[in-house]
Amino acid sequence: MQKIIALKKFILGFFLVLTIIAILLLPNLKFSFDFSQFFPEGDEDLIFYQEFINEFGVDDSFLLVAIESENTVFNQDFLNRFNDLTQASKEIPYVIENQSLTSLFYPLKTSFGYTKLPIIRTTDSTKYATDWKKIKDDGLFINSLIDKNATSLVLSLETEDKIDYAQSIELLTALRQLLIAHGFTDYHILGRAYFYEALIAMQKEELIKTSIAASILVVIILFLVYRRFLVVAITMTSIILALILFLGLLALLGKELTTLASFYPILILIVGTSDVIHILDDYLSKLRAGLEKNEAMLRTLKEVGISTLLTSVTTAIGFASLLTSKSSVVSSFGINSAIGVLVAFITIICFTCTLLLLVKKEKVLPKNGVSPKWINGLNKVNVITKRYHKPILILSLAFTAICILGTSKVNTNYQIKESLPTGSPIAKDFDFFQNNYGGFRPLEVAVITKNPYKITDFIITKEIEKVEQYLKSLGPVRNVQSVNSFYKGLHKANNLNKSDFFVLPETEKAFVKYKSEVKKLARKPFTKFVNEDETKSRITAKVLDVGLDTLNVVYNKFYDFTKKNTDSTMVKFKLTGTGILLDKNAFYVKDSLLQGLLLGLLLVAIIMALLFKNLKLLLISLLPNMLPLLFAAALLGFLSIPLEATISVVFAIVFGIAVDDTIHFLGRYKVCISNGLTKEEALQVTFTETGRALVITTLILFFGFLVLLLSVHTPSFTIGLLISVTLLTALILDLLLLPVLMRKLL
Repeated sequence: MQKIIALKKFILGFFLVLTIIAILLLPNLKFSFDFSQFFPEGDEDLIFYQEFINEFGVDDSFLLVAIESENTVFNQDFLNRFNDLTQASKEIPYVIENQSLTSLFYPLKTSFGYTKLPIIRTTDSTKYATDWKKIKDDGLFINSLIDKNATSLVLSLETEDKIDYAQSIELLTALRQLLIAHGFTDYHILGRAYFYEALIAMQKEELIKTSIAASILVVIILFLVYRRFLVVAITMTSIILALILFLGLLALLGKELTTLASFYPILILIVGTSDVIHILDDYLSKLRAGLEKNEAMLRTLKEVGISTLLTSVTTAIGFASLLTSKSSVVSSFGINSAIGVLVAFITIICFTCTLLLLVKKEKVLPKNGVSPKWINGLNKVNVITKRYHKPILILSLAFTAICILGTSKVNTNYQIKESLPTGSPIAKDFDFFQNNYGGFRPLEVAVITKNPYKITDFIITKEIEKVEQYLKSLGPVRNVQSVNSFYKGLHKANNLNKSDFFVLPETEKAFVKYKSEVKKLARKPFTKFVNEDETKSRITAKVLDVGLDTLNVVYNKFYDFTKKNTDSTMVKFKLTGTGILLDKNAFYVKDSLLQGLLLGLLLVAIIMALLFKNLKLLLISLLPNMLPLLFAAALLGFLSIPLEATISVVFAIVFGIAVDDTIHFLGRYKVCISNGLTKEEALQVTFTETGRALVITTLILFFGFLVLLLSVHTPSFTIGLLISVTLLTALILDLLLLPVLMRKLL
């Protein structure tokens, strides 16, 4: 500590150099979004899916463009322009295949072989009514390439697998230019590249907006408390410096900013400000007592610096508890936030304290000192805890019971739409496809035969047909396709293209004939459904975003059906795909959250045991910090907010930060006791000297996280609300319940 004082100018120069390096590294920061970030790492279904896509490719490499027509799509000008767009879309970067009703044909068997019949005869408007009737009778393309009212058509684009952000922007830019060139303005887009573009844009906007709003808020609160521009300037300089160093470190380590990145500025800003206030408040009180700057800072670092170090470590542990999450986006947020908290602490202890020593004390001391209202108000709270200890305990027990009731109501009925920016174009487009087509969520069924059977055996296709027809009967499932579509299409083509014949042939002889013809006429499309040795196949579908609880019912029904109605000695059916993995992650949220918090609680307990060396004090310190966690869970339950991966960070943040106030309170109490004060005298001094800092820091935390209510990202809005309310509750418990427990148990 004395070295910090002795090397003041060197430390400032060193931090200046670090800041310049960090600023130079900032352009290397990368924003990232991928649904795979939310997949449950190490899960057996993920391992199966990764092996499955090696043979069939990923299921989310598509981009759908729905274009609306004012009354009906069966307008010659509209169809001609749409057909021209379809043909031109082949040249869009990273598009490998395209498909629309103006480019598809029905096969028809004639005496001269197979011929093609256009599904829509775009050049002959007299045939439109007949074509539309045929489309409706077939039902093959309704809700996939045309809506049921024929007011929009879909251009389906298959893209290269796993294109990155820059490639997604290039693709979408070319697509939009093409739409404008063909006179289309009323359109809707859905697909992986579009999600990538929209959510990265949201991350950048949220990062800037929340940083500015939180900074302004902290400046206002600091000025109202200290009434010194220099104090505000020193604090904000320190926090901004910590944020720059943190982001520079992330860039140096090659870390990517994910959907939770918008929390970083707020976390660094308000957690760092909290540390500054605890140091600053104690330092100023010692200056007012007549101590010189160096002596005042030395005593502050000894008395409060240790507590601040411990609060930073416990906060970091709270975030690090997220490492137990099976979602990489959550676990990386946890470790990055833990790093950020420690960077902020080091910056404040070294840079801020040094800066304060270089400033004349007259420039930082409030002109009127600490208002008597603070001391009187905190003393009244202390008296209340002494006089009304029984009602406080009874209310705490009642509060606990209510929280347990609310926690029992927590659900995981998550919907993808909740992750989209509220009122944004992508949210509106998502709703359009949800209401008029099959939605966005892909559903895959892996079909695996057992030796000696092959996917192309007639008996296996019958098993596949059972499952396909059952999937079509499930309400949320749309656009079901399998390898059987090829055989049924040829059976229909051999029977004058009549819709009634879009079924599997009745005899194996006819099937064998179609099987050989499929491999000649549609070899490339066929390989998308059957692997090379014909032992695996896929059934593809889309599922509406109806909530995880409803989808779990669908999944359970599916497995129950296949168990009872298919021959498991010949073939196995297994649900897979990105949608299944996203849903699977929700099953792990509660377990990983509980594991992480228990681990974090154990580590914090060990730290507090080493600090206080008193078992009773350890129990007292932990009890008030469990209630805020229960309260956060209860709010989720009572407000019917689904618990999902991003929402789970609330508990780590609350646990990591809420325990800080307790440590500062008990740390001051311990110092007072060691100085020879009685229990009541120690509590009174703790209230008047530490209570003020606790209230100020909690207000900054409360309003700082409340800034997230400005977010268009629903999970961020929810997180901001939950953390703000819960941390305020944690302060109330520390000021009311904690002293009562100390009087009862110590």
